[in-house]
Amino acid sequence: ALACTHAATPAAALLAPSVRPQGTPDQVARDEAFWAEIQRAFPVDRGMINFNNGGVSPSPAIVQESLARSLAFANEAPAYKMWQLIEPRKELVRTQLARHFGCDREEIAIVRNASEGLQVCQFGFDLEPGDEILTTTHDYPRMITTWKQRERRDKIVLKQLRLPIPVEDDEVVVRLFADQITAKTRLIHVCHIVNITGQILPVRKIVDMARERGVPVIVDGAHAFAQFTFTRDELGCDYYATSLHKWLFAPFGTGMLYVRKDKIAGLWPLMAASEQQDGDIRKYEEIGTHPCPNYAAIADAITFHEQIGPANKQARLIYLRDRWARELVALERVRLHTSLKPGRACGIATVAIDGIDTVALGDHLWQKHRIFTAAIVHPEFSGLRISPSVYSTVAEVDYFTAVMADIARKGLPRG
Repeated sequence: ALACTHAATPAAALLAPSVRPQGTPDQVARDEAFWAEIQRAFPVDRGMINFNNGGVSPSPAIVQESLARSLAFANEAPAYKMWQLIEPRKELVRTQLARHFGCDREEIAIVRNASEGLQVCQFGFDLEPGDEILTTTHDYPRMITTWKQRERRDKIVLKQLRLPIPVEDDEVVVRLFADQITAKTRLIHVCHIVNITGQILPVRKIVDMARERGVPVIVDGAHAFAQFTFTRDELGCDYYATSLHKWLFAPFGTGMLYVRKDKIAGLWPLMAASEQQDGDIRKYEEIGTHPCPNYAAIADAITFHEQIGPANKQARLIYLRDRWARELVALERVRLHTSLKPGRACGIATVAIDGIDTVALGDHLWQKHRIFTAAIVHPEFSGLRISPSVYSTVAEVDYFTAVMADIARKGLPRG
């Protein structure tokens, strides 16, 4: 009975059969009655318009309630209830994540975020002085910082190539990586989705090219998992890490690391594990006391994701993006740093207005209109990263569009 107390899911938090999605994903994407039900599932602050869901997303009520129940249950007697009753639920979560990613459950580690999963890979390879790591100038700053620390400590060499803005030709991207490979290249580190532009990169083509040259590829999937549909086999990669508190809507501090089974023994864990665990994916979870209630609630996030329908979710995010982006990009001063061509991006896009400082624009949107965005200031470009979510309303998107269009025509108001 105790084991069931914290695991029960309130039926009212699940979507009723009468509001389940009907029709093709494109049809569902425009079904405002359905999305109104999804919007009500998120207890978010409607006193602001949150268009920075790419950073971290709120969880729906079903996930928050599950987490609260598990946390309260664990605190009744943590050493027993947390480790003996809640911790085993992680194995079902592992199975569910593996099913969605399309791999063996023994290839999935549950970690705290994409950064932790990626750092397992970044620190897990044996490297010698002079060994070269190849990545881009658009990769996530924390991961670049990790490689630069290995540069200082281990005397390796980090090489960063520049990507086109926007990315619209797979072969150009693959050639950029291929041209930088030398006899000293030991690893390629590449984003699935570039966090500063929302651009989807041709991971499979990069992996295939690198494998022919004997170079492993680490894939940063922080923004990709549960934002749009794909599987491990479509990527072909051996190493992949993502955050689950972004587009899966799982609790804060949850992530996933995939390592192909025959590669586990050769990749060191970030924290020490016993020799007996060399070939066990769970060695990457050896971090000491950890928030297992957070991990258990991932199951509820997966249930919610499945009820929406992954393809429906993808179509809705693209619909909301196109609703603002296509109208704004038609204006003379507006510049989009993200391709709107099919397959090049999903719900995230980065926009700038010529002649207007990005930070000042972001501050104005927040202070005057309570529209929260992410200001991207990069040596190669700047712009506001816009990332609505499934709980965002059409009215919010249209209001943002109208405000931006007015600024593009008239400039920022003075004072």
